[in-house]
Amino acid sequence: MDNAQGAAIGGTDRPGWFAVWMQASRAWTLGMPFMCVSVGTFAAFYREGGFSPLRYLMAAVAAMALQAGANMVNDYYDFIKGTDSPDWQSPENFGPGLVIQRGFLQPRQVFMGGIAAFAAGITLGLALAWICGWPILMLGALGVAGSYFYTGAPISLAYHGLGDFVVFALMGPGYVLGAYYVQALSFSATAAIISLPIGLLCSGVLQANNLRDIDNDAAHGKRTLAVIMGRAAAIAELKLSNLGAYLIVIVAALAGLAPWLAIAVVVTAPHALAETRLIAEDPDTERYNRAMMLSGQLQFEFGAVLVAAFVLGRLLRHL
Repeated sequence: MDNAQGAAIGGTDRPGWFAVWMQASRAWTLGMPFMCVSVGTFAAFYREGGFSPLRYLMAAVAAMALQAGANMVNDYYDFIKGTDSPDWQSPENFGPGLVIQRGFLQPRQVFMGGIAAFAAGITLGLALAWICGWPILMLGALGVAGSYFYTGAPISLAYHGLGDFVVFALMGPGYVLGAYYVQALSFSATAAIISLPIGLLCSGVLQANNLRDIDNDAAHGKRTLAVIMGRAAAIAELKLSNLGAYLIVIVAALAGLAPWLAIAVVVTAPHALAETRLIAEDPDTERYNRAMMLSGQLQFEFGAVLVAAFVLGRLLRHL
């Protein structure tokens, strides 16, 4: 499909190159790794008192670059394997960037865009490893491998029921602990514990997506955790993940590993309830799309409350 055909199908003129690449990278998803890094950064500020804006910026941009790379590589492989519909108007195509389906970019261009994004993330990661030491090199290598092989050949982890674990491990312990170490040059129990609810909520975003796509994925041989477990069990798993995120923060605050202000994450509970209510209803693409949006919003707001709690908790120590 050429660009003229894609524009005709879409009913609009082709966007500018910047808008096309923002769409290809799924820029709206980049707030998730940004918030993961922010939680780890300000957990270090709470525990250790130090804060380097430059290291924070480098870590955040590196994480977002890896996410953008993973998004584009994912769209490339899902498209060439036939998992994503070639019809950009298909309701199942809510998640992908749709630049291939609309004819804005060729599949190979999207793949190479993903590689370029990985190169940017790796460059920043190597710079941080030079500054901060080998633990960042180790965490960064795991992050790159997990992000690429999420759907990248030959491993394609998401096609074998491991996507949820990869997202949990990378977005939670990986990014939170890595960001903490970048600031403090050490790890702590606070960072380890607080990384768990962040990982659970990030994997919850994926589970909401996979619940929407469960029938299409099963038909195309993509055995996500939702496909393996079945719809009812996957819905129950998402509910338990959300509940676990809140309980972990509350226990951490009561144990003195997080400031007592962290309990304020409960203010985000209405979004968690709304998300699970939507997916518990009769399967409907529009409801699942709304649930996905709520999942991303929940992760960002939950993390923002934790960041505020860490900052205020540190400042209150010195009043």
